[in-house]
Order: sequence, then C-alpha cells, then structure tokens
Amino acid sequence: MSKVRVRFAPSPTGGLHLGGVRTVLYNYLFAKNKGGEFIVRIEDTDQTRFVPGAEQYIFDCLKWCGIEPDESPVHGGAYGPYRQSERKEQGIYKQYAEQLLQNGQAYYAFDTPEELDKMRNDFKTAENPSPQYDQHVRMKMKNSLSLTEAETKALLDAGTKNVVRIKMPEHEVVQFTDMIRGDIQNETNLVDDKVLLKADGMPTYHLAVVVDDYLMKITHAFRGEEWLPSAPVHVLLWKYLFGLDNMPQWAHLPLILGPSGKLSKRDGAKYGFPVFAMNWTDPKTNELTEGFKEKGFLPEAFINLLALLGWNAGTEQELFTKAALIELFSIDRVHSGGAKFDYEKAKWFNQEWIKKLPIKNYELIIKNEFAAKGISITDDAAFEKVLELVKDRCTLLPDFYTQAVFFFKTPEQLDIEAVKPKWNSDKAAFFSSWIEKLQTLTAWDFATIEESFKALATEKNIKPGELQLPFRIMLVGGKFGPPVFEIAATIGKEETVKRITNALSQF
Repeated sequence: MSKVRVRFAPSPTGGLHLGGVRTVLYNYLFAKNKGGEFIVRIEDTDQTRFVPGAEQYIFDCLKWCGIEPDESPVHGGAYGPYRQSERKEQGIYKQYAEQLLQNGQAYYAFDTPEELDKMRNDFKTAENPSPQYDQHVRMKMKNSLSLTEAETKALLDAGTKNVVRIKMPEHEVVQFTDMIRGDIQNETNLVDDKVLLKADGMPTYHLAVVVDDYLMKITHAFRGEEWLPSAPVHVLLWKYLFGLDNMPQWAHLPLILGPSGKLSKRDGAKYGFPVFAMNWTDPKTNELTEGFKEKGFLPEAFINLLALLGWNAGTEQELFTKAALIELFSIDRVHSGGAKFDYEKAKWFNQEWIKKLPIKNYELIIKNEFAAKGISITDDAAFEKVLELVKDRCTLLPDFYTQAVFFFKTPEQLDIEAVKPKWNSDKAAFFSSWIEKLQTLTAWDFATIEESFKALATEKNIKPGELQLPFRIMLVGGKFGPPVFEIAATIGKEETVKRITNALSQF
C-alpha cells in the first residue's frame, strides 16, 4: 500500500466551525495512526467569497489545536502550490477540462445569468419546482451540444463568456464504497451537469478536488456527508481523467447536530455557546462570533470532545490525550449517524482537563486575564499555589479569576445577607477576640490558624461550624472558594485581620 496521504481543504471564507475542526482532526489522527502525512490545501476557487485574513485564521486555529500539517502553503512541500488560485495560474485545471471536452465528457455552455433564470422559471412544474441544468434541458440551452460546431467555434473565437459543464451520462448507476457507509449507488439521471470551469477560468470544487487529490497523491479523503450528492460527479471525473484505481478511499463524516438540526452559528448565538474554534470577526459586517479558545477551553479538551463527536474507542474511557487518540483512532469506529453536540458535556471535558494538566500549561493565559483586569502578578510561585487551590472549582479558564481574585484583592462587596439570619453579638465578640489572638500567633499556616479558631470557639461555647461561613464571607465576599483556613494562610496575617475588621463594621 502506498504511503497514507490525507488532506484538509478549507475555503478561506470565514470562521472555522467545530465541524471543520473535527474533519481536520479525523484526517490528522488517521494519517498519524498510519504513519502517513497530513496536508492542508487552500481551496480559494470562489474569489467572490474570499475573505481577507481567513486563511491565516485557519492556520492559527490549527496551531492552537496542536495539529501541525506536514505540507501546506505555510509549510511548503513537494506537491505545491497549495493554494488553488496559484495552481490555476499554472493552467493545471484548464488542461484537464480540455481533455474532458475533447473526449465528449464535458461541453461549453454560453448561457447568460438571465437565460439560466428563464430556464428555471420556464421548466418549473409541480413535480419539479427547481429545475436543474441537466440531460432534460441541456439541448434547449445555448451550449456546444445544442449548437453546431461552427456556431460554437464562432462564439469561442469572439471571446463569449462560457463555462465548462460535465456531461452526465444517461441511465447509469455510479457506485463507490464509503469507508463509513459501505456501498453507495447513485443514478446519473438525478444529477445535474455541474460546472467544472467557471467563466473566469477558475475551477469549481468538483474539478479542482479531483485534479488536486490526484496530483498530490491523496490516498484517503474525509469530508462531510453534505458532499454525498456530489459524489457521482467526482467518481465520474476520476474515471474519465485518471482511472478509478487511482481514486482515494472516501469517508463521508456524519453531521454535528445542534438543538434544531445541523449545528450552526445561529445555534451558538441563540443558546450561548461557541461554534467556532477561535473568535472570528467578519471584516464585512464587523460581527464577532465567539470561539472555544476565547471562551476558556483548553486545546486538549477541545480536540478530546471533538474526537468523541462521532467516534468512540469501544470502551467507557472518555479522556484521551492527542497521543492516545492517534494510537486508538480507526475509521471503522466512526458512526454514520449525526452526533449531538452537548455544551454541558463539552464544559465537563474542559473541567476534567483543567484538573488533569499541570498549572504551568495554562498559567500564562490566566495571568494575562488578571493583568487585563488590573491585577499584576509578581510572585509566580505564590500564583501557582493559588491556582492549584482553586483549579478543581474551575470549568472554563476565566473561572480562575472569579475563583481566585480575592487572594490578590480585598473583596469590594460582601454577601452580608448570607450572614445576617444567624449573626449575633456573641459571634461578633468571637471575631473581635480572635483578631487579638491572631496578632499573637508566631506561626502562620493552615493548621495553626484552624487550631486557634477552634480553641476560641470552644472557649466561647460556639460551634466552629457556625462561624466558618461568616469567616468565609469576610475573606472571600461570597459562599465559595477553597478551605477557608487555607485562604487565610495564603493571604497572610495582616490581610486576614484587615478583612475581618472591615467585615465587622458592616455586619
């Protein structure tokens, strides 16, 4: 078997949807599992939809996910160019379109946009409300099949705008084997004559994907199931141009489903969760779509949850490193049915990875978050200790600020209402007395503070448990945080006394 070569071929038209990242991931995992190569090819054939900055954004997303291509426009390689626009300039696609034309497998079409609109209107019926340019109408349109050879030549010599369309055969069945779905059969009568080469000389996806996969020696092609209706066109192009023996093995991946069908950007906006890998701002509308990275997801969690959206290892295990995914991944364990995206489950993955990874892996992100909110961290060792204390309480990375800010800043507000119902003069007297005892402590650690607290509570005949909530509110401001004596030990004697004194004036 030849060396496995797979590709991800995005269009630089906008943000990278998590479905796109999953396609990247499955390609990458399959290639690395087989000791093969992962290629990124930019499919910028539709210049009307090209968005500046989108290509760089795609590579930034892959870098954040830890998915490094072996070949790409950035990394180079022996099978370039890796942008279709640059391949078009070399005339690569035109020569294959001409081969199809010469063999009678494609034809020139000179129809104007107005004539196409008229066709769609004139041939509309109750049974066929959306007529297509196919075997039923092609001879009634302006193309090299309906025109004489002389008429066609005259139009071409005059530089008349035209496209090249595939001539779909009549009454044939096109068959291929999908790695996920098994035997797939399509009737050619139900498929329209797709445009292969546009008027500007740019290939459409249909021609470009076949030519590029052949020239780049792609052995396996994974793409979304929405491309299944186009599969017969691609199979025929392989047959006509290169022979079916050279065609890659295909796998059409299941959809990722949202609350109301295929997961979309609108779902994210409606239900408040990200659907893009990273923040994307549309340069045309200035609309921001939030990404998993900026929401506070770790890349390890992101690729872990994506891997399990349509695949499983055949065990109950849910947490996998990238190395483990590479070792275990097999395409025969990818499901054919849609995978439901569950944001609460996605957050669970992130929480587990926050607990699993060393603080060092994400400390800088949190440090920058603190800095952005006006808190400069100067003692990294102390900062790491604090993060270690609160990490089990954090689901997303921004949670660290909420869960730890009180270690570095006196709370501006106290949840007094949580204390008031059971607050009395005896408790106030306890804390006033305890302040004096704290001042005399020679050691300042968790055990010493707790011992002092409980000893005075016993002396005052108050249950320690009744005093811990007020103490927590004094130090933290609310009913959350790690063990309260650990907090006191960390913020220091002077700050602890200051916060108790401040709170007593408000209770």
